[in-house]
Amino acid sequence: MTSTNTMIEVENLNKQFGSVQAVKNASFQIQKGEVLGFLGPNGAGKTTTMRIITCFIPATTGKIRIDGLDIHEHDLEVRKKIGYLPENAPLYNDMTVDEYMRFVAEIRGLSGDALDSRIKEMYLVCGLAKMSQRQIGKLSKGYRQRVGLAQAMIHNPDILILDEPMSGLDPNQIVEIRQLIKRLGEKITVIYCSHILSEVSATCSRILIINNGSIVASGTPAELTAKAGSGKRYFMTVQADRNALESNLPQVEGVTNLTLNETGGGWFEAAVFLDTEQEIGDKLFKCAVDNGWTLSELKRETASLEDVFTRLTRGE
Repeated sequence: MTSTNTMIEVENLNKQFGSVQAVKNASFQIQKGEVLGFLGPNGAGKTTTMRIITCFIPATTGKIRIDGLDIHEHDLEVRKKIGYLPENAPLYNDMTVDEYMRFVAEIRGLSGDALDSRIKEMYLVCGLAKMSQRQIGKLSKGYRQRVGLAQAMIHNPDILILDEPMSGLDPNQIVEIRQLIKRLGEKITVIYCSHILSEVSATCSRILIINNGSIVASGTPAELTAKAGSGKRYFMTVQADRNALESNLPQVEGVTNLTLNETGGGWFEAAVFLDTEQEIGDKLFKCAVDNGWTLSELKRETASLEDVFTRLTRGE
């Protein structure tokens, strides 16, 4: 049974383009007030899935409900609930920012004081006030992206779908937009599609990974990294005789393999591989002390989101 807090429910979604199946039996739910990262390599089915959710293209089979509304039966009502920033923002280059924002606001049903108030708010939120009379075609890519974000939010939607929203932004702008997405996520549902995995990890409360049209993983960043088989390797920076390292480290209980990289002055970077998830840092430290080695670093590997993404999308 669907939770009353479920904003988006996708059930057995399939999309066929001729002989190509872009989305394969995908099912997932997104809750109200959730910031969801939607990841996948190029051609995995991310954009196709988002276009179906936004009623831009129909599904071949499957069901989608937005805030309880079936998108096939209530597509107009569903569209009103969604703000969408595609990877290539839908802008009119010959319009000024103000002309464009008023045009979009009117299409969304705003008028009078409500229209003026909402545009001022978007200028403030997206840092566009100084650009309001500039022609869109003459804006930098970063400012064009801001205009695209403003148009997606102008009607105060319940759901905001962002496809590569950080594209073209400088580091300061990225921090600002990241903070904005987090604030929005306290009130509305946000889907954040991106290839910048560090940004997704820093911004999103949960992550879906799609590969070859199928959902292959779902969970918080911490849950995904915990499932990735991390922790089976230690790194040591140690000053010692190579033969002593090669003889003694493999004798430590749990160690299966060892690679050494000499960095000069008798120092080595050692990667120690294990057949266990148990902590053996104390044993490696004791080995170094017992043999009189100088140890400057000892750490256990922690899988990153990039590691998880690579393993899942390459079948590793």
